[in-house]
Amino acid sequence: MAIDPADLDFGYLTTTGHRSGDPHRIEIWFALQGGVAYLLSGGRDSSHWVQNILHDPRVTLELGDETRATVARQVTEPDEDALARRLLVEKYQPRDPDDLREWGRTAMPFAVDWRPAAHESGPD
Repeated sequence: MAIDPADLDFGYLTTTGHRSGDPHRIEIWFALQGGVAYLLSGGRDSSHWVQNILHDPRVTLELGDETRATVARQVTEPDEDALARRLLVEKYQPRDPDDLREWGRTAMPFAVDWRPAAHESGPD
């Protein structure tokens, strides 16, 4: 039985170094909603992965056995911003002994397309 990627504790995000041009892979918390993976950066734009995305938004996201080359973007629309924060805090607060509310309020949200490629979605 296949594991639903939304149920995984973490994924792996690979960005391209904004100075080196080398790939950088990190383990990251995420939440899935409607074909979008949401990420929060507690370090905001001082995080290397954020600096890399702001320089080159092409990323690779691995969730379980699935890996997709896709594009990341900073979330700026207020309703989507609130959604990203709520989804991540709701997913991780029950598993984490720390109070994640401050992180949920102050982190920088990003969205990564996680829709299947057209050839993966099956016949029309």
